[in-house]
Formats: sequence, structure tokens, C-alpha cells
Amino acid sequence: MARSAGYDVVGILEQTRPPDARYQIGAGKVEELAKMVADSHAEKVIFDNPLRTLQNYNLAKATKVEVMDRFQLILELFRHRATTTEAQYQIQLAVLQNELKHARQKVRLSKGSEQPGFMGLGAYEADVYRDAIKLQVQTIRKKLAQIRGKRVLQRDRRTELGFLNVSLAGYTSSGKSTLFNALTKENALVDRQLFTTLSTQTRLIEFSNRKFLLTDTVGFIDRLPLGLIEAFHSTLEETIFSDLIILVVDFAEPLPTIERKIRVCLETIEKLGASGIPMVTALNKIDRVKSEEERNQKLEALKDQIKNPLLLSAKCETNIDALRKHILKVLENYQAAELSIPLTGNVMPLISWIHQKADIRKEEFTNTSVNVDFEANPQVMEQIRRKVQDLNGQFQLKTAAATPDKSA
Repeated sequence: MARSAGYDVVGILEQTRPPDARYQIGAGKVEELAKMVADSHAEKVIFDNPLRTLQNYNLAKATKVEVMDRFQLILELFRHRATTTEAQYQIQLAVLQNELKHARQKVRLSKGSEQPGFMGLGAYEADVYRDAIKLQVQTIRKKLAQIRGKRVLQRDRRTELGFLNVSLAGYTSSGKSTLFNALTKENALVDRQLFTTLSTQTRLIEFSNRKFLLTDTVGFIDRLPLGLIEAFHSTLEETIFSDLIILVVDFAEPLPTIERKIRVCLETIEKLGASGIPMVTALNKIDRVKSEEERNQKLEALKDQIKNPLLLSAKCETNIDALRKHILKVLENYQAAELSIPLTGNVMPLISWIHQKADIRKEEFTNTSVNVDFEANPQVMEQIRRKVQDLNGQFQLKTAAATPDKSA
């Protein structure tokens, strides 16, 4: 993550022990850290552990450079990647909520003596500073609520149109955007760095005469801070309203890494309340897996952890057609029906509407009626049934056996 944020890592220090209340690491390790900073001319220290305000302050005082923890590093990465207004607001909200938790102690410490990362707060009283942050939080929440309201309207409109929603989910840098491009023939930004996608993008895709909405979502990460989950909830909730989740996995990584990242993704999906949604697991980057034997070993090891697995390479577009058929197989709840409506003035608008909503298999006009053989999802099917009855037409569902397999 540090390298993705543009830092040159000049040294690494580890210690295994209970957290120290004053420094997080032991006092002796602090001296070692300070010497490493001085010798390497480092400009910043990054902790993988979460740091309390006092610990951050004491470490900055001991090392004479700015100190940040994992949460602050992720926020910095997000700031670099944010390209939309919504993403920028969400990051601002996460920053302010984090600042609010530490504001009182930060003000108190900054009055004592200024340290890197603690400058500029001495002029504020704690309550005044907290109130200023709260006001900013309220303002940003209102703006995000407006954006979220527009997204809800868009989602309702898509539901009304009868489109099924497919979401791409997965660990950051697993290849979601590359797969999005392969399925949509779009040019979404693809980067080897972390968190390339911070805002969802949705496109209409069509195959086997079926139309779907495909959404590329924010990448998951191990120990994603709760504050970020809350701030990005309106974006992440696109996963909740999906009819199918395609879980993208970097299959070229070592097996322990794959297992850890799958576990993180499934836990995050569960936290979002989307664990009951049908899932296809896209085992991506098979072009970088050395042998068939390695593929089989990994598949065998993962068989109890993943659902509906499919090997593919989004970059090389290997097995993309197989993925499309896989999607159809999981979502194959389309119903077949036939209708007959007397030829009146209101028939043609309805027929035009059915052409937009359903897959027309056969259409026949006679002197007195129009007869249509079609397929649609259950929600659209019910809408068509009611409209046909309103026009005194005949409507009949067909059995599954009467419908050929269109995914073949």
C-alpha cells in the first residue's frame, strides 16, 4: 500500500509483543526506529497497526517525522484515486469522522508542543474544533444523501425496465475493471495499483438476447476500517441490490494469499448483507498460472470455499464466453409465455413496450389479433400479464420443457 501511495520504502521494522500504551511498540524499539529514520533520512513512518492519538504524538516526537497508521494510509490512497464528486465526498467524510474521534486529545497535545502531523491546532479550543468538524460532517452527509437519492431513482428505473443486475466484486487489484472492460467492450481505467476503482460504474450488456446491467464496484481489502465501510456504504450497497455477484479472484497468487483474500471478500459481502445473493467465482489471471497441475491443485484446495468457479483471463479474454453462459445458467429464471391480443388502437404501444422488456421469439399478425411468443423475467412477466388482461387479451405461461436452451 505504501508503494501504491508513491512512497519509497527504505526500511521495515517488526516487533511481536502486547501493544505498548505509550508507543504501540516497546521503548527500546522506539530508539531503534528513531535511529533507522535518521540513518535512512526517512520522511515518514507508517504503522500497519492502528495508532491512538497519544501513541502517534509520542512516536512523532521520538522520530522527528510524521507518523501515520494503516487507516491514514488507506485514506491517502483513496484521496489519490478519487475522481468523482461522490468519491471525494465519501473520503472527506471518513477523514472528518476519524478526526472527530481524536479531536479533543489532538487539541490538548498540540497546545503542549508542536509535532509533525499535529501542527495548526493550538488556536482551537477542543469544543470549538469539534463543533467545526461536526458542521462539516453534516454538510457532506447532506450532499451524499442527494447523490444517493439519485442512485436510488436510477436503481428503481432499472428495476422498472426489468433488467437484471450483475455486480463485479473482489479484492483490490484482482482484475475487476479488466473483466468489466472485457464484458462491456468499454475502457474503464485499469491500473496495477490499489483502489483504481472508487466509484461504481454501470453499463448495459447483452448476450444470448438477454440484457443485463453490469456494475464494477470498489475493491475490498483486509481489515478495511469500519469508518471507510460506513463512508462508502452508498457505493458498496450496489452489491446488495444485485441479482448476481461475480467474485473476481487473482488465481495467479500463492494459495495461502488466495484463501485469505477470498475469506476477506466473503466476510465483507456478509457485512454488507449480500451473502444470500447468487455468486459466480471468476478465477482470473490463469494466463499467469504456470501449469495445468497447479491450476488443478488450487481448484481442489478451494472447492469448499467458492461457489460456481470458472477459470478465465480477463486480460486475454480467455473463457469470457464461458462466463457469459455461466451467468445465464445461474440467472436462468426466465419464463416463457404466449399472448394473443385483439387488434385495437392500444395494441401497438403495448407490443413496442414488450419488445423493450422481453425477448421476442415469435410474432404474428392476423386480421383480428397479434400473437406473440416471448420470454421475460418473472417481474416483467407479471406486468405483461396485467396489461394483456386490461386489453381483453389471452395470456398463457409455457412449461420449461417447451423452451429451448438459449444459452447453448
